[in-house]
Amino acid sequence: QVQLVESGGGLVQPGGSLRLSCAASGSIFSIYAMGWYRQAPGKQRELVAAITRGGSTKYADSVKGRFTISRDNGKNTVYLQMNSLKPEDTAVYYCNGDPSVPAYWGQGTQVTVSS
Repeated sequence: QVQLVESGGGLVQPGGSLRLSCAASGSIFSIYAMGWYRQAPGKQRELVAAITRGGSTKYADSVKGRFTISRDNGKNTVYLQMNSLKPEDTAVYYCNGDPSVPAYWGQGTQVTVSS
């Protein structure tokens, strides 16, 4: 059974940084590319960044140059380093496969960027 557990969110001032972690259990990590998604209030969930098993990455235009996705295949963990955070980055952040698998959504971790 696949379980994805996100952590590392919090309240940060504009310009600050956070590092999110996603610990994966089950087979998803060995099969899928992994992605970080976010959903802001009143908006649809969107893919922020993704990484293949081999380490190739892609980013949404809104976060390019500020966010970095990485993965540790030995620890079944994917990370999202977020720098130069903006108020518009405020959202619940989730990890999932890329493409996402509906049954694998976890609780997410809240990121709030505010002064």
